Amino acid sequence: MTAPSRPPLKSITDTPNGQQHADPAAARTAVGEPKGVAEGVPIAVRPDPQTGDGRYPIAWLHICAPRGAVPTATSKCLCGRDRSAVGKARILALIADHEAHRDTCPLRTPQEGRTAA
Repeated sequence: MTAPSRPPLKSITDTPNGQQHADPAAARTAVGEPKGVAEGVPIAVRPDPQTGDGRYPIAWLHICAPRGAVPTATSKCLCGRDRSAVGKARILALIADHEAHRDTCPLRTPQEGRTAA
């Protein structure tokens, strides 16, 4: 008994010799509501209802003290101050310096009237 002949699994097609450009995509029209929006759901961006009290951070003190490793710390301020320390004694000094910078930072203390006195 002979097995029936199988058709070839791959077909070889002729490739064109020259370059061919793809047709440009048709312009999409922006009519109606965006897809995926349920009825009654507002899509406009509304202002944030949470109003702050006017405070915002201007100085950061970051201390990293992993277990069994040497601790490090950085003190940064928006006025341009950027200091760092390595080791417990120097970090304690940096913490005191960071607290003292609160009184001298030009962003926290108004410059008007300082020279008038």
